[in-house]
Parts: sequence; C-alpha cells; structure tokens
Amino acid sequence: MGAAEGAVRPHPHRGEVGLSELSAAIEAILFSSNRALKVRELQQATDSNRDQLEHALDDLRSALEGRGVMLMRHHDELHLATRPAFAPAVRRALRPEVSGKLSPAAYETLAIVAYQQPVMRSRIEEVRGVNCESVLTNLELRDLITEVGRGTGPGQPKLYGTTMRFLQVLGLESLDHLPAPSRGS
Repeated sequence: MGAAEGAVRPHPHRGEVGLSELSAAIEAILFSSNRALKVRELQQATDSNRDQLEHALDDLRSALEGRGVMLMRHHDELHLATRPAFAPAVRRALRPEVSGKLSPAAYETLAIVAYQQPVMRSRIEEVRGVNCESVLTNLELRDLITEVGRGTGPGQPKLYGTTMRFLQVLGLESLDHLPAPSRGS
C-alpha cells in the first residue's frame, strides 16, 4: 500500500490541504472511531498543524448545524454524537440495554464533580456531608467520571473530572454548555 493512499492530499494550487477536505477527513475519522479522539491524534492522522485543525473543526461544527449529529469537545477530546433532540428516536431504533437510573446521591455527586473539577473526594464529601466512596465508584463504573490527576497533599488523592460519556448523557457539546449553578450550589 502506497504512503499516499488514503492520505489527505494537499490543495493542488496552494500546496496545502483545503479546509473543506480537511474538515471532511476529520468527519470521516470521528464517524469511524468508536471512541473520542485527541486533537493530537487528528493532527497526526491528517498531517495538519493545530491551527489548521482548529479551523477545520470550526468548519465541521458549522457544517453539522441542523444535522442529526454534532461535534462534541471535552478538553482536547473530540467525538461525533447524536443531537439530544434525536436521542429518543435513536434509542427506540437501537434498543440499548437499560443500565438503571442514578440515585439522587449520584446526581448530587456528579454535579459537584462537573462544576468543581478537578476535585478531590474529600471536597465532595465536605460539600455533601457524607462518605461518597461507593457513589464515586458507581459513577466511575458508568464512565461518567474518571481520575484526571492526583492532588499534591498527603497520599496524593485522586482528582475527579467528568468524561466524554458525561457530555453524551447530558447532551452537551462541551463543559462550557453546563447550565449556570444555582445560587445555593
């Protein structure tokens, strides 16, 4: 197989990849992937620099306006996902397994993580006033939160943050789209 086969080809007149071609390549890659991809992975796959890639992502985001899927971004990870308005139809068509509902304690813990990330378990327990170990484990098993680092204190405690799945479940494009916390939060 030749090195150029399947590669994003440079624009014939400018010697660089055209924006729409780069955008289309990114769309194809994200559509084909079963996981979120990092910006660096997309740069390597398309042989583009960060600036070119960001312009192509903006172009793709605009092209997907009014479509059934949207470009989701969580920090440096990107993923194509169903728009929330179409999620019920997709669920009916695919009939996924029901994994059970979250408890009020899990929702409360998830909200603390979402708004205060990266956050240590001790801070979550301080806000909630109860031990949260089992709730955090449950949220990790459901891939709604994950360890995003380690604290600098004694024992270097885990720092929790939300995942791409969290955005998918809530139907958010990015953490920037979280609703403003209520005054008592």
